[in-house]
Order: sequence, then C-alpha cells, then structure tokens
Amino acid sequence: MRYLIAMFAFAAVAAAPDAVQVWKAAEFPAMGKQLAGKLNPQRFANTQIGNYGNHSLLVTHRQGSGEAEVHDTQADIFFVQEGAATLVYGGKVMSPRNTAPNEIRGASISGGENKPIAPGDIVHIPAKVPHQLILAPGVKFTYTIAKVDTK
Repeated sequence: MRYLIAMFAFAAVAAAPDAVQVWKAAEFPAMGKQLAGKLNPQRFANTQIGNYGNHSLLVTHRQGSGEAEVHDTQADIFFVQEGAATLVYGGKVMSPRNTAPNEIRGASISGGENKPIAPGDIVHIPAKVPHQLILAPGVKFTYTIAKVDTK
C-alpha cells in the first residue's frame, strides 16, 4: 500500500503540466487513510496532487468541522469520496481574519444555506462565496478539491 501511495505522489509531481493524469477511485481510500495519520490540531490534512498554473488539485481529509472561509480569486470544486458533511454557504463570515492574500477565514457563517453532501457528490463554490464544512462527531470525510483561479 505504501508503494502505491509513493508511486501516486511521484506521478503527481513528475508529470508535465500538459500531461493527462488519471486518478482511479480505488486510490482515494488509501490517500484518506494516509492523511488521517497526519491531522493537524483542527483535525484536517491535505496534500496537493497536481498544480497546473491556473488550477490545482488537492486531496483533503477531515475528522472535524472546518472554519468558515472565502477565497476572493479562486473557485472550489469538491468531489466527495468518503463520509458525509453539511456544507454551509453564503451568508456572512463571523470573526473574519485574513490568513493569506485573497483568503479570509472565520469561526462560522451567519445566515448561510445548509446542504448535506456525501460520496459521489460534486460541489462548485464560486469565488467570493463564504463556505464551511460541518461534520458530525466521529465522521471521516475525504474529498478532492479543484482550486480554479478566476482572474
């Protein structure tokens, strides 16, 4: 299994920007398990699997709810592989703070919409739209994010 993960990571880094890359659904459970062993204090870990100039791909694993966030110049596209969460979107970020250029994070969202998401779901979040993932206790949630520059 470690060999597969190492090969996967190498292929993602070594591929030319114009090369076609395919990730098989069977690869994601192993990636989720690997990331689960690297959780930060917010119970979150991710790894970039591709960077193509105007967009990038990350595999993300959560075992706790995320902060509210807004990306001013990037859209997010989520592809859910494992677990279930509630996506809160719209509304206003509470206790906002700049964490990087064009990035705002905060404690929660006030006045947003709630949408349950589960494996197989695809979510598009336009730039400038507040969003947050809420997980029930004990849930393991793995998803791929495509971050697309909107400038």
